[in-house]
Amino acid sequence: MPFQRIEAEKLSHSVVRQIEQLILRGILRPGERLPSERELSERLGVSRPSLREAIAELQVRGLLATRAGAGVYVADVLGSAFSDALIKLFAAHEEAVFDYLAFRKDMESIAAERAATLGSDTDLKVINTVFTKMEAAHSKRNPSDEAELDAEFHLAIIEASHNVIMLHMMRSMFDLLREGVFFNRQMMFKQRTTRDLLLEHHRAINDAIQARDPLGARAAVTEHLSYVEAALEVQKKAERNEHIARLRFEHERER
Repeated sequence: MPFQRIEAEKLSHSVVRQIEQLILRGILRPGERLPSERELSERLGVSRPSLREAIAELQVRGLLATRAGAGVYVADVLGSAFSDALIKLFAAHEEAVFDYLAFRKDMESIAAERAATLGSDTDLKVINTVFTKMEAAHSKRNPSDEAELDAEFHLAIIEASHNVIMLHMMRSMFDLLREGVFFNRQMMFKQRTTRDLLLEHHRAINDAIQARDPLGARAAVTEHLSYVEAALEVQKKAERNEHIARLRFEHERER
């Protein structure tokens, strides 16, 4: 008969599985510090030896890392998404920037559509909360905070799509964005009129998701990122023109 005896699962295996799921679902993020051993064992309701055994296994798997004197952290599981050589190659070639934006447009429009359909009421509250923070940063004329909240807003939508593959893939994309490899977001927030328009783009995206309008959400994301793409093209053209103008100026001075 194809039946096997049911055996009780070791507590450490249960701990491993729970932490794995938290990382997989994007709840525990790369670089995030875990609670102290005492606090974590109390929260999980397991002994410290069982917890230590679970953490050791997760370290071997590369999901957790220990920092001397600082505790246990979620490992940088996104770090291997792109090699250093490829990142430098991206940064050196303009076409990669526009390919990146085209990729974001495709993926994020799908994510917005899924968020409007599959996102829970709490997911939508998170998205709306981040947008409210964007409004506050906008009124305070704080471009740096507003730019950072821009990324958080888009990531909140991706999280609400409930697709773990898309979540981790897009998080790796946004890490590159934060590093300025592709595009300095703060450039978009320098001019007041641009900032006003960008806020309205995000308002339209949020409104469609809150109304659970999947097609409207998808269209709003597409319009927003198409605008960013066009604005970047204008900026790049202006930079090329300025470079040529400087060459002419230097030449005139030397004549």
